[in-house]
Amino acid sequence: MKRNARERRGRSRPAFRLDKTLRTLRDHLPELRERYGVRSLWLFGSHVRGSQHKRSDLDMLVELDDRRLSLLKFVELEHFLSNLVGVKVDLVEKDTLKPAIGRNILEEVVSV
Repeated sequence: MKRNARERRGRSRPAFRLDKTLRTLRDHLPELRERYGVRSLWLFGSHVRGSQHKRSDLDMLVELDDRRLSLLKFVELEHFLSNLVGVKVDLVEKDTLKPAIGRNILEEVVSV
């Protein structure tokens, strides 16, 4: 069986599995709550719709508890999530959504 050049170089990325990603995130929710104050977490975007491509990031919407995260801590959370699921995460805080785009996002979210 022939393999393409990317596979021969060992650069292929495993196929994204929404069910596996949700399970991984759910398993780590207690740590996310304790360490970063994550109240709720949702997935949205191309990975949820099944229309992602090789370079697509994973869009996540987060609701934090009353404590405010510094920018550095927020970026740390984003990197933690990326490492956890094996895909670059684009993290959006729910409180910062603009009304028009927020409605579209909230129509397609999948709760963790």
